[in-house]
Amino acid sequence: MSTTALNDLSPFPIVQAPMAGGASCPELAGAVCEAGALGFLAGGYKTAGGLYQEIKQVRRLTARPFGVNLFMPQTGRPADPAAVEVYRHQLAGEADWYGTRLGETDDSRDDAYDAKLAILLEDPVPVVSFTFGCPAPDVLAAFARAGTYTIVTVTSAEEALAAERAGADAVCAQGVEAGGHQGTHRDDPDEDGTPGTGLLTLVAQVRESTGLPVVAAGGIMRGAQIAAVLAAGAGAAQLGTAFLPCPESGAHPLHKRALTDPLFTRTALTRAFSGRPARGLVNRFTREHGPYAPAAYPEVHHLTAPLRKAAATAGDPQGMALWAGQGHRLARALPAGELVGVLAAELDTALAALPHRSTP
Repeated sequence: MSTTALNDLSPFPIVQAPMAGGASCPELAGAVCEAGALGFLAGGYKTAGGLYQEIKQVRRLTARPFGVNLFMPQTGRPADPAAVEVYRHQLAGEADWYGTRLGETDDSRDDAYDAKLAILLEDPVPVVSFTFGCPAPDVLAAFARAGTYTIVTVTSAEEALAAERAGADAVCAQGVEAGGHQGTHRDDPDEDGTPGTGLLTLVAQVRESTGLPVVAAGGIMRGAQIAAVLAAGAGAAQLGTAFLPCPESGAHPLHKRALTDPLFTRTALTRAFSGRPARGLVNRFTREHGPYAPAAYPEVHHLTAPLRKAAATAGDPQGMALWAGQGHRLARALPAGELVGVLAAELDTALAALPHRSTP
């Protein structure tokens, strides 16, 4: 394992989540790092060359430690082509409405994983995290030799144990409250839709099952919530939705506004946009297509990509994937550095108050 400790990575126990799709851009990661938290680039859906260029941008923006997240290759049962075609026919009306074509589904299920690994091992970054599975022990050992701290996203104690046995330095315990894709390791896509575990319960389960440091993720928007997960045994808190509305975030302006728009009152897990359960704001698209979307990731992601882009171009948030955690109504449109400072101050206040609370 790496000799780096989790609390050595940044002055504050705050991690900006890697949000694939453009939100976690170099500007956001750099600003978060400069403010004393741990910023992350999302490597998912990028080419290896594109990721390399973004890493260079972050290095120009900050000399502090930062992280890069990778999607693990999809090794489970391939999607049912017939089910994907049925969904394609169902979405034909959407394509006509937005004046676009549906995307082509190909056989690529690895997100250029090997090429991205080669880049990160040749020119190491301080932290690398993994989502949708656990790397092989030899991969984690190679990162340890390179001096890179490794974190594996987990949604159960069993997944955390697997990460510990493989040689990870830490785990990111992702509660069901989290926005975006659920990071389960399960190979069977039909099982991915089962309800997940709440964050505080998950942190407790992981802490009692492994000796690894824990980063807690899922619905965290305030410093008092960070204090709560630290009290539960986590070493740091990871926040995604909280950073979405920051001006440095690469999220679409419609997405940022929707977080606190009264039109969008709740979130739900849906396969509608990607074929894999992901939490987002409930809109027309999720209501109309979510119940019928097959367990087919990343095929459905590629299928709906032109629709999502066309909806954004048309200024229609009802057709966009508005990923968000359950705490989205608490979002604050502050500059990233200012938000880190506010969260750190709230955390200090919450921690200072804990010993003085009277018992009922």
